[in-house]
Amino acid sequence: MGAVRHRSARRATVLAVVVLVGAPGCGATKNETDHGGGVGVARAIDINAVPREKVREGGTLRWGIDEYPDQWNRNHLDGNRAEVELITDALMPTPFRSDERGGLRADPDYVTEAAVTDTRPRQVVTLTLNPRARWSDGTAVTWADYAAQWQALSGVVKGYRAASTTGYKDIKSVAKGENEYQVVITFARPFADWRSLFTPLYPKSTNGDPKVFDHSWLRALPVSAGPFRFGTLDPAARTVTIVRDPAWWGEPAKLDQIVFQAKAKPALTAAFVGGELDVFDLGSSAADFERVREAPGARVRQASGPDFRHFTFNGESPILSDPLVRRAVAMGLDRRAIAASDLAGLGWPGEPLNNHFFMHNQHGYLANGGKVGRYDVAGARRLLEEAGWRAPSAAGAGAASPAAGVIRQKDGKQLTLRFLIPAGLQIGRSEGEQAQAMLKEIGVNLVLQSVPGDDFFARYIIPGDYDIAPFSYLGTPYPVSSSQGLYADAVTGAGGRRSWNANLARIGSPEIDTAMRRATRALDPGRARALTNRADALIWRQVNVLPLYQRPQNVAVRSNLANVGARGFYDLRYADIGFTG
Repeated sequence: MGAVRHRSARRATVLAVVVLVGAPGCGATKNETDHGGGVGVARAIDINAVPREKVREGGTLRWGIDEYPDQWNRNHLDGNRAEVELITDALMPTPFRSDERGGLRADPDYVTEAAVTDTRPRQVVTLTLNPRARWSDGTAVTWADYAAQWQALSGVVKGYRAASTTGYKDIKSVAKGENEYQVVITFARPFADWRSLFTPLYPKSTNGDPKVFDHSWLRALPVSAGPFRFGTLDPAARTVTIVRDPAWWGEPAKLDQIVFQAKAKPALTAAFVGGELDVFDLGSSAADFERVREAPGARVRQASGPDFRHFTFNGESPILSDPLVRRAVAMGLDRRAIAASDLAGLGWPGEPLNNHFFMHNQHGYLANGGKVGRYDVAGARRLLEEAGWRAPSAAGAGAASPAAGVIRQKDGKQLTLRFLIPAGLQIGRSEGEQAQAMLKEIGVNLVLQSVPGDDFFARYIIPGDYDIAPFSYLGTPYPVSSSQGLYADAVTGAGGRRSWNANLARIGSPEIDTAMRRATRALDPGRARALTNRADALIWRQVNVLPLYQRPQNVAVRSNLANVGARGFYDLRYADIGFTG
């Protein structure tokens, strides 16, 4: 199933064998790019890196995806998807790029200089833009595009369904500098992760009005500014085609075009093995992993991902609105067993992840799960008793340990929860079946509900029509600022209506918001990490998202495909992707 950007998302192996990196300053293994599809070798990146001059000119790359998006505005709540990011990374400006270590630098195709130019009385960041940069409609990329995006995502102007206002709401002004190609950003409050902003950048023409923000990118990609431009959308065939942009001012793309084909996960594997696709994300299916490894001319590229698998709990569902029940359910789940099952056959350890912000391999990781993060059947039963959920009288009223299979009741209602699964995604069904058996031991009836993959987020998760759902958050090099929206408290709008924006769990608190805000404003790295862990401990108490494990990236590729694969934190250079023979 598609993943949400967290850290998309948001972000991803404790293991003694892992010496990777997910943040600046951390050590990493060397860039090992060709291991013949072998497993068990932890690495930060595996993309078959080849110099541009050795990559063949031309050709069509067929890229498999497992969801066909409608909303192509990544800054929109409905566009905050892994597939949208994957495709628009080839089309839209990204002022800063990350290496495999999570280290950041300005991308000279868009920004030639970037620096904090003042700190007193306020933090000021000055960006010098590449004057050659143009939108595909011929309009120059200028300071005005940055100003318009700030206004749209600041949270001040009502009506914008922004995926996140983090960082933007801390800006006081975005102004023109010495000319059209200099941006002066003045912050009202310090924001350490200022490089995370304006990635991706969308044009002022689609940011200036909430309705245009909502609708101009709906089933359309009207404007771009990258090595590729939009070609066609074919909803019937479920394909998106992008083509080399002859007006691109940087090094030209090697490929003529990339065709993204959306299929259900099992169909993707069959299409790749059958020669219909050149690359796709395998996910965690051991059977598919083996099928690809055995296919002629195929490789599995594997690296430590910056993302994590999790169960999200809906705090607005009638039963899970009680934090005691959420804690009990979390304690009744054996996360280590679920991880071992999910990762079986992949040659990758699955240690439970006990942090919502840092991955095991990131400097700053602390295990903050505490009692909630421990598998404790007896403790879970006690919490349910405290919450008023007891065994029916036939099994002995008030019994803290009802017989296995006896479902607890309260006010005449059974303790029944729905576990939402995208149709065709075996890992989700397997997780649901395991959770079902585990929770039965504490008196919870978990009902598995399968829904079409394309509807999973749009019709169920985002509107809040579920109890528990499994998916993944994708990572960035910014542990807090890129994740803040996922855990932020609701905002009360006109008429008293509460809006949760990117917080799909609908669980938050002013205390969590304050802790995250302090972490994003701390310019000292040590203090920022300490404050981040303080926020994480608060989130564990609320049981918003239950992390399972840091995921490996398993990407199926043709053996002659260069500069693409398991990228970790690395931002792919789409212009360099191509075939070597």
